[in-house]
Amino acid sequence: MGKSILVTGGTKGIGKAIIERFAKEGFDILTCARNQEDLERLKASIESEYPGVRVFAKKADLSRADEVRSFAEAAKAVAIPDVLVNNTGVFLPGAVHDEPAGNFELMMQTNLFSAYHLIRAFVQDMIQRKSGHIFSMGSIAGLTAYPNGGSYAVSKWAMLGMTKCLREELKPHQIKVTSILPGATLTESWAGVDLPVERFIPAEDIAESVWSAYNLSPRTVVEEVIIRPQLGDI
Repeated sequence: MGKSILVTGGTKGIGKAIIERFAKEGFDILTCARNQEDLERLKASIESEYPGVRVFAKKADLSRADEVRSFAEAAKAVAIPDVLVNNTGVFLPGAVHDEPAGNFELMMQTNLFSAYHLIRAFVQDMIQRKSGHIFSMGSIAGLTAYPNGGSYAVSKWAMLGMTKCLREELKPHQIKVTSILPGATLTESWAGVDLPVERFIPAEDIAESVWSAYNLSPRTVVEEVIIRPQLGDI
């Protein structure tokens, strides 16, 4: 197997754009999502458009620690990825003081704990290999507090903190760690919002930023990438 990238939540939006960008460069793909039909369509599309690229796709709900571990073990049987992108996430609006019970647990489990467990599943192999690049898909909400951000913002602040800690831990092992912090990006999560497309970042621009950060010399790391719509935050 040649170089490979693992992207969680790879069937839509930013995850799909990253997969397509790296497949274009000949990377084999490992990914997961909650919908089996979406995974099958993605696999067929990528392998058809990029002959020679292999796609491993497994249904998994990463809000569940047991399914994170099951996916990790199945993926490890295929490859230890050169690039790991923790992209899975869920957004439920609300305020910390009155959002529905369970929002905090769901978003922390999906947005943060899944990344924690997946990193731990692969990092020892990366350390032994002395190479790898881990990307955490954060958010502007992890930098700037705003009303109605609630537990989503809490999870993204925590993701940024975890990624900073990981960067320090993995420096001596030649493993790069990068936080991607996008603003409003044109994905299905904004469906139904009455705003022009010009107010959003194209998902392909996020993917290009990930590729550019990965594609530097071993002597250089991009620690954080902050990406906003040109016209400002929504």
